[in-house]
Amino acid sequence: MVRESRHGSVTTPESRAQLHLADWQAAGMEAGKFFPATESGLGDPFAPDDTPNVQPPRDGQIASAGKDFAAKLDEPDTLQDWQKHPASAGEALDITWNYHAPHKTRRWNYFLTKPGWDPAQPLTRAQFDPHPIATYQNNGQPYWNADDLMPENPTIHNVTLPRDRHGYHVLLSVWEVADTGNAFYQVIDLNIT
Repeated sequence: MVRESRHGSVTTPESRAQLHLADWQAAGMEAGKFFPATESGLGDPFAPDDTPNVQPPRDGQIASAGKDFAAKLDEPDTLQDWQKHPASAGEALDITWNYHAPHKTRRWNYFLTKPGWDPAQPLTRAQFDPHPIATYQNNGQPYWNADDLMPENPTIHNVTLPRDRHGYHVLLSVWEVADTGNAFYQVIDLNIT
């Protein structure tokens, strides 16, 4: 059976989706943009002509982006013992996105779990810092007339981890599209020393 190409995923370090799903599934982790927002219909304050968002994933379904085929990704570490990539506090981590179907992109946001978060519980907004530790934004507006919104394939971001994080943490990578209401969600399990 031939599967349709999906959109994109984090391949280095391998995201939870990349490790545990077929490649075409890992690249389809799509839900509404503007995490940690919970409601749909929001406009982008930076780019008001961008398409408003659709419903972001619910708490407990962040890793799966609410996709039934990926529900196992939402299980806490106590049930799955997720593979953790080595990283260092205060140092940069290269994050690589690869795309099957690139979209006009407004930004990528990177969120990290808070100190003292509970890995025995499913991922919720309360488990993450409310503000990203890194944002990479494309400025072209309006999206239909901008020539700088298509991402390089692959796209590599150099994300510096906070100095106050040690041990097991989850990095949430969110790729926000300008010309639809969606974003693509990828979680990376880290062991920070």
